[in-house]
Amino acid sequence: MPYIKESFGSMPDGKTVYRYTLKNRNGVTAGFLDLGAIWHSMLVLDRDGNFADVVLGYDSVDCYLKSEAHLGEIVGRNANRIGGGQFELNGQTYELTVNNGPNNLHSGNDYYRNRIWDARVTEDGEDISICFTLNSPDGDQGFPGNFRVSVTYILTGNDELHIRYCGVSDADTIMNMTNHAYFNLAGHNTGEAMGQKVRIFADSFTPADQVSIPFGTILPVKGTPMDFTEMKAIGRDIENDYEQLVFGSGFDHNWVIRREAEGLSLAAKAWDEASGRAMETWTDLPGVQFYTANYLDSSLPGKEGAVYGRRHGYCFETQYYPDAIHKPQFPSPVIRAGQEKRTETIYKFYVK
Repeated sequence: MPYIKESFGSMPDGKTVYRYTLKNRNGVTAGFLDLGAIWHSMLVLDRDGNFADVVLGYDSVDCYLKSEAHLGEIVGRNANRIGGGQFELNGQTYELTVNNGPNNLHSGNDYYRNRIWDARVTEDGEDISICFTLNSPDGDQGFPGNFRVSVTYILTGNDELHIRYCGVSDADTIMNMTNHAYFNLAGHNTGEAMGQKVRIFADSFTPADQVSIPFGTILPVKGTPMDFTEMKAIGRDIENDYEQLVFGSGFDHNWVIRREAEGLSLAAKAWDEASGRAMETWTDLPGVQFYTANYLDSSLPGKEGAVYGRRHGYCFETQYYPDAIHKPQFPSPVIRAGQEKRTETIYKFYVK
């Protein structure tokens, strides 16, 4: 069977949450929940032919609903932060939930991950996909417009996971969506991941203040600990007293992806030398937030009883830059009424 649908648990109101597991010709499997369109698991091979799940997650609905770590969830309408918890669009001010210091983070506390999405599985040759759809009414989370969004995960025959976002609104609004998966290429339950190596295809980043709101400037990474233009261990510079690392308690910043053409560009690579597992992140979005799980704690049990602690994983959240709605010099996250917006991110898994 190319996919399995099974009960994952129940919501507080009794509605069933389902888990969908897709499988390709190589035995690679990817699991998703209709709760929040969450990316729940990703089992990939190492150089010796052994499978491991490289995506952090939980085994219960309750843990996902309680979590402040956003493991594997689809974040929208706006990923990352909006300074001051408000923004102005077309001369009108919109008030959002303030849930991260003075700012709005990941669109407030009424997260898309708390909702059951409609799901549909499709086969197309060697590729199998699941499409999740959600209707977000005008005023939802404080944003204008009736917004309909779909997120399609495609597991290909060559071990790539494509994530395609499509949104349309009947009023101008913000659409800046991402997946908040935490990766550990040694396996989700193997502890700290800071020995794994990363390369980010970016010559600059957007420095931010003490509450992670970009100043609006773009700085070169050269000569700073933010330089991942050559592959290096994540933990090599993470304890440096560089101000940006002090502010973020580690890496939690937006890198400006180097783009040489329209369409998809390579944003980042990761490699676990011990297992040989490697991953590439491709996207058509302008930025990627590299986050090193600086605030992940063990208060909730992970999958298979795993204990997830600080820096036990890392995220490549493809996105528009944080607080872009307040920074006209940044690429705009605004979509216009009636105009369909599509973006795509690919996570490619292989052995190196």
